[in-house]
Amino acid sequence: MAQKAAKQLAARNTTKLNQAHLISLGNNLFFLLMRLLVYRSTYTRNTLLLWVVLSLPAWVIEFWLEKIGRPKYAENGELKKSGEDLEAKGLTDFMWDLIYWTWACIAAAAMIGNKAWWMYAVVPAYSIWMAATTVIGMRNGMAGMTGQEHGASQDADAGGDSKRQRKLEKRGGQKVQYQ
Repeated sequence: MAQKAAKQLAARNTTKLNQAHLISLGNNLFFLLMRLLVYRSTYTRNTLLLWVVLSLPAWVIEFWLEKIGRPKYAENGELKKSGEDLEAKGLTDFMWDLIYWTWACIAAAAMIGNKAWWMYAVVPAYSIWMAATTVIGMRNGMAGMTGQEHGASQDADAGGDSKRQRKLEKRGGQKVQYQ
């Protein structure tokens, strides 16, 4: 049972990568067949150009995930390297989201037409929203490092009492007077 976790990770990665490649191949073939056979009258060079340009990020990411996630085996069949975890949170998760969204845009463009590529504008909007929430979270975290919470610093600036002062006054302790 040596390297049981590594073998399980290798099996999961292999399955996930094979599924991703098959779905990508099927989705792109569906797009080409729909554009060339069904919607032949609306077919233009711009259609193929949009497809290539807007599918390129997903293809690059898929290639990258293949490179880092595919397990490596020795000549005798023994596992050398299980690859990176393709189900990891953070950047890897965002890359999978980008691939899934690109597949959805390709399928929609195959059925609806070139106007469906505007769905791809969600990706930069989502990235900006994630960056903004990260910056806000970091700012609130930095305020906590100074010993003040974000709300407490606003109360003190507005002329309100701090929590410690309110507790002292509640117990009947010394009342603080401001001048």
